[in-house]
Amino acid sequence: MKNTTLRFVLIIGLLAGVNFLASQFFFRWDLTEDKRYSISDATKQLLGDLDKDIIINVYLSGDLPAGLERLESATRETLDEFKTYSNGHLIVNYSDPSEAASEEQRQKQYLNLVDRGLTPTNVFANEDGKRTEKIIFPGVIVQADTLSVPVQLLKGNKSSSPEEQLNQSYEGVEFEIASAIRLLSDQEHKKVGLVVSHTKISPARLSDLIATIQQSYDVFLDMNNPESYEGLDALLVLKPDSAFSDDEKYKLDQYMMGGGKALFFVDGARVDSVSLDGNYAQPLDLNLSDLFFKWGARVNTNLVKDLKSSAEILLNVGNMGDKPEIRPVPWRFFPLLNNFGKHIITRNVNAVYTRFLSSIDTVGGADNIKKTPLLMTSENTQILNTPVLVGYNEARKDPDAATYNGGTKLAGVLLEGPFTSLFANRILPGDPRAAKFKSTGSPAKVIICSDGDLIVNDYDYKRNAPLPLGYDRVTKQTFGNKDFVMHALDYMTDANGLIKARNKQIDIRALDKIQIQEKKKFWQALNLLLPIALIGVFGALRYYIRRRKFA
Repeated sequence: MKNTTLRFVLIIGLLAGVNFLASQFFFRWDLTEDKRYSISDATKQLLGDLDKDIIINVYLSGDLPAGLERLESATRETLDEFKTYSNGHLIVNYSDPSEAASEEQRQKQYLNLVDRGLTPTNVFANEDGKRTEKIIFPGVIVQADTLSVPVQLLKGNKSSSPEEQLNQSYEGVEFEIASAIRLLSDQEHKKVGLVVSHTKISPARLSDLIATIQQSYDVFLDMNNPESYEGLDALLVLKPDSAFSDDEKYKLDQYMMGGGKALFFVDGARVDSVSLDGNYAQPLDLNLSDLFFKWGARVNTNLVKDLKSSAEILLNVGNMGDKPEIRPVPWRFFPLLNNFGKHIITRNVNAVYTRFLSSIDTVGGADNIKKTPLLMTSENTQILNTPVLVGYNEARKDPDAATYNGGTKLAGVLLEGPFTSLFANRILPGDPRAAKFKSTGSPAKVIICSDGDLIVNDYDYKRNAPLPLGYDRVTKQTFGNKDFVMHALDYMTDANGLIKARNKQIDIRALDKIQIQEKKKFWQALNLLLPIALIGVFGALRYYIRRRKFA
């Protein structure tokens, strides 16, 4: 009796001690190999710093196919983890938009979600031998006070298989939702400068990018700060078409010497217009070649045609009776960049739409600079040195595959490290700039993309409204241009911030479908009988041991 009482007291004391320690020290242990239930330190800090309630309405719910159920589970698991670190400031609601008292009410719910920024997806399935169709909204709306941000969860590279796209969406849940929360939190915005004084592109054609950047950053135009770029967290040079002066180049040089972060979207060739028979594309001199060369890269004055991956244009290919026949045809001067370097910026990004792309070469001399390829063409390219004739009629002809032997060409590169000034040994002691001049600098970052149109959105003149950046009128799909630019900007301004959540990698452990089909009966029987057999064996052993012990 005494031993029993002592044992009971010890157990109560142990449980009390464990509960006390649990209340004082908080930890979670993710035992999965790919850490699928863990979130990044930056996300934890973002959630821990919340000082107001954030409401997340999840619409990916209800009766879903197996693949989307996995995405729903990932969303639910991620939000459960978010709530753990949010100090009670995160409220999550789940709803199925297809649930309604009437068809009219269901359509109103659908239209409301579309108006709020979510994109529906049609899902087809076979039920009892009948093909059914259901509209789902694979997204969430994050809300704080009167502001809300739509988040599309079904993303990824459209050229991947459906299973891979779903897995890419699975991997991106944390980053997409955390980014929306960041937009609604009262964090101090970083400063981004836009160099637009050298472009003739109308503001309407840059409006989607600028509006997106303004959601997360304070934006300044270069004409507002003529003296220097000091104080900016990042600088974007947007499709310049006129040469920079030496003074302007000096400003860029010294900004980088101060540890600056710059993104250049520049053309190597000038294509003013294109006709059926053709007009000549000319080399474009921006007076930046020596600066890029000093950093370790060169934008070539050529045009790249891609046989394997290119966008389409609408072209009159003949007459159907008395009417012209307009068809979409591949236009190889518009490469679709779907070959990415292994970097957090381009991970799981959709193909990037380009127009009249030039190639980039990396050069020696910048030994301390790390050079990371970001955007590349396919291996089936043809390089045309300017001046060269560019005409739409070329799209009517069948291409000669043997002439597309240029190999993979670089179209976007990240340069990181301590740069050396282009003006070293040029600034004399009597020069007024000598007092602040830096010949060597702190570690800096530069991204150079050899297509200025990468950041230019199309425009709908009938509705008098800009189209989304990366939207293709012919295929009606939106490519990954905006995601690429925003991921690059996030990396440049905060490489250890939320952007690190894009490193999450969930392995696809697919079952062998052939083996499943061939051995279906075997595995069904095994799953049914094995648990019963194990229970029987355990019962027999327990009976034998007890009989031997107490007989």
